Amino acid sequence: MNDREQVKDLLDFIDASPSPWHAIDSIRQRLHAFGFQCLDEREAWSLSGGRYYVVRDDSSIVVFVIGGKDLAQNGFKILGAHTDSPGLRIKPQPVINSDPLLRLAVEVYGGPILATFSDRDLSLAGRIAYRADDGQISTRLLRFEQPLLRLPNLAIHMNRSVNEDGLKFNKQTELPLLFARTSAQQLPGDRFTSMLSEASGLSAEQILSWEFNVYDTQKGAFWGEEQLFYADSQLDNLASCHAGLTALLHEDALNSGNTLVCAFFDHEEIGSESCKGAAGSFLPDILQRISATMNLKEQDYQRALANSLMISADMAHAYQPNFPNAYEPGHKIFVNQGPVVKINANHRYASSCLSEAAFIDICRQAEVPFQKYAHRGDLPCGSTIGPIASAKLGIATVDVGNPMWAMHSARESAGVMDHSYMIKALNQFFSP
Repeated sequence: MNDREQVKDLLDFIDASPSPWHAIDSIRQRLHAFGFQCLDEREAWSLSGGRYYVVRDDSSIVVFVIGGKDLAQNGFKILGAHTDSPGLRIKPQPVINSDPLLRLAVEVYGGPILATFSDRDLSLAGRIAYRADDGQISTRLLRFEQPLLRLPNLAIHMNRSVNEDGLKFNKQTELPLLFARTSAQQLPGDRFTSMLSEASGLSAEQILSWEFNVYDTQKGAFWGEEQLFYADSQLDNLASCHAGLTALLHEDALNSGNTLVCAFFDHEEIGSESCKGAAGSFLPDILQRISATMNLKEQDYQRALANSLMISADMAHAYQPNFPNAYEPGHKIFVNQGPVVKINANHRYASSCLSEAAFIDICRQAEVPFQKYAHRGDLPCGSTIGPIASAKLGIATVDVGNPMWAMHSARESAGVMDHSYMIKALNQFFSP
């Protein structure tokens, strides 16, 4: 595919994935088309090469290909990214009756730019846990396609200083989303439950719990005079997931003989401290089980880790010329000029001199341009799954990402050429 076709595929992937749970479902569909088998952590595994994946709690996944090369000597080639994005989540008792209107109470997830969620066509996507007919507790994805919710701005006549002071929302009192008008026929709480029941096809009595993400219903789009930019929600970090998965599923990677791993984690935006986050046991558990099925002794497993490289792929801050003072003057990175190696002396990024060199060498072999990023010294630096996963495993790791604008906005933007560059570089990483 050419640059535009790859980004169109990315936009379709994001638009089909309005929540972390939907993102995993989208990934599974792509994996099945390439003959990957789903493994259950609760069962014993007997693997002899092949293509597999494991899902933990519906929103984290580890995908792997067992190659024929000696694992202890060649190690794992690992790509890490995350499936979650900052935004708004619906509270357990959501309905607020503000006669004659109903609102839904929300909780802030991670660090979104809250002002960007105002005056947009919002809806709900997530999962329901329910008791199935056989008595087991199961989950079901649910997405409302039509706009259901809105956060209307306060008119400037009542907020005269908004253009000078900026748009701000109190997280408790000013973020509830307008949902419906009240009804004398139905209690407010029952109305929400009835909506879930009707949309899911489950009875209200079957539904035990649920998790819902607020998402923007506007589809992804190309923009700019030459259409060299694109915009969508959740570019941070579904764009990296898509690039990694696309690179892995290329025939050069699948037939390389290497043991390849893509680990896409939930909960990065809130610190990764969970059973399915990068700070949990998910990736170490899977790598150990791969090693065990290949009959590696413990010492050989440790050798495999020592011979491994992990690329932590998360988006990077592109230079925005309207705000020059927000950037380190000597480390401006630009859209459509290639992937970025992210470097921080305090190890907020996992890149070291040697892992950085390894990625630069990969880019040069793939004939892909690259850039280097360091954060402004008087601003706090964000972090990624890189330092967390690297510390858990002892694997050399480099933090990279594509340049983007408006990170953590409800509507983010990036460059068309960069997505193809990243796919090409990651395929080179997987393929030798």
